[in-house]
Amino acid sequence: MPRRAAVALTAALAAGIAAGCSATPHFVPGGTTYYVSPGGHDSADGTSADAAWRSLARADRARLQPGDRLLLEGGARFTGTVTLGRDEAGDAGRPVTLGSYGGGRATLVATHTPGVSVHDTAGVEIRDLTLTGPGARRTGEAGVNLRADTKGDHDRRHVTVENVDVSGFRVGVAVGATRAVGDGGGFRDVTVRRADLHGNRDAGLLTYGPAFDPKHPAYAHEDVVLEAVRAHDNAGDPTAVRRHTGNGIVLGGVRDATVRDSSAHDNGGRSAHKAPAGPVGVWAYDSTRVLIEHNSAYRNHTGSKVDGGGFGLDSNVSHSTVQYNTSFHNDGSGYYVYSATGNGAHVDNTIRWNISADDGRKLPRHGALTVYGSHVRDLSIYQNTVTMSRSPGGPGTVVLLRPDNSGVSLRNNLFVSDGDPLVSADEALATDQVVFQGNQYHAASGPWRVQWGKDRYPDLTAWRSATGQERVNGDPSGTSADPCPAGGALPDVGKPADARLLAPACPQPGLDLHARFGVDPSDADLLGRPVPTPPVIGAVQP
Repeated sequence: MPRRAAVALTAALAAGIAAGCSATPHFVPGGTTYYVSPGGHDSADGTSADAAWRSLARADRARLQPGDRLLLEGGARFTGTVTLGRDEAGDAGRPVTLGSYGGGRATLVATHTPGVSVHDTAGVEIRDLTLTGPGARRTGEAGVNLRADTKGDHDRRHVTVENVDVSGFRVGVAVGATRAVGDGGGFRDVTVRRADLHGNRDAGLLTYGPAFDPKHPAYAHEDVVLEAVRAHDNAGDPTAVRRHTGNGIVLGGVRDATVRDSSAHDNGGRSAHKAPAGPVGVWAYDSTRVLIEHNSAYRNHTGSKVDGGGFGLDSNVSHSTVQYNTSFHNDGSGYYVYSATGNGAHVDNTIRWNISADDGRKLPRHGALTVYGSHVRDLSIYQNTVTMSRSPGGPGTVVLLRPDNSGVSLRNNLFVSDGDPLVSADEALATDQVVFQGNQYHAASGPWRVQWGKDRYPDLTAWRSATGQERVNGDPSGTSADPCPAGGALPDVGKPADARLLAPACPQPGLDLHARFGVDPSDADLLGRPVPTPPVIGAVQP
């Protein structure tokens, strides 16, 4: 499931895209406010609602300077695009504002252009707009396209996209650059908040940059925050056989990024059957210091035989954390970690306090929780709850491990299977490669199974004795006790709030992660409940 297709996707975007309420706009001293209304006249001066311009073509001829505002009449529809070039805006302290006035949002209908294009500049705020493209299959553009092509002589700092609805484009919101931000390239201080990104082809939201060099790591964008972003029903392209399409949220080429209180669901339903890789709900690649927390990913699909997962840390991701998320009913893994090459760039990542329910059941050889690729290093996975009903797509597994990794630890996780193996490893991994300690393994029905290379173990004691797994300083750890789910069977998680159904009625104490391993377990669980010392096994404390 390599991400070489990500390079094709971003290259195609580079070629194809290069082109609340604001009734009382924020006051910026010295700025001019321009108005656009279907009842206006392009011969007017545009500086009041009574002297508004009529068309976007007229508004687009204005050179918007720091502090200026371009406001479209709320509730009205306008055809065309709004562009900001390198000779406009540019001041983070006095941003140019694009938005609506009066009641409700204005709708901007683009044909074969972006809805809003920000090219080689920043200091821009885009608010309170509905952007509609000609249909995802009929355009190669992004609804909101932020693009940096040339080396800037100053920081491209501060772009905000807030309270928007974007549909019918190739990508809802795209943030791209041809250079690293330290080399005068991309954007700093980018915020996308309260955005509904749906009905687009390749992705709801995408950031991307130049090819990653592991010997000299550099990133196109810095300080990216995504909050309350809803990426859904971005179906993919059934004709795209050389790249993955139908993603929710993709972070590529970023340093210091956060995805919070967001969701990615029902994406990828039309992605190509023969594509080399499939789409995923929320994932990062070629990035560092990424925080993905308090999100949900569910019912994401893939047309190919791979991916279709909930959350992922893909190639060349480092020093990043995935925590307090809920994943369910995805075709592929709820959570996966992958490295395409053994270049040492995939290092020091954490997956903790998450839930996966009935993920990875459609595709054979997918785990609900999967670690694979080449040389993932120093990965810490703890306090997660992963449950899997019987897989209808063939042999599934709760935890799937591939070789050539080191320093991977799984501790205090609750793993429950309704018939498929609890753990499958392609090779019998040594404890310096992967170590299991303090986990709970329960077979709700069917046999208790761990597949460890060529060997199969029918119980925890046999696996522990033969492999050295589930030992701490030589002492036995872990348990196969029944967590006693509600009603005696695995609950069906059908919405994010159902995560509370996975709280164990028969809690089992886990390991004291801080005392034994120096790991900070956090002071709250997935639901915000206090965490005792030692914590109870799993993501939900009773």
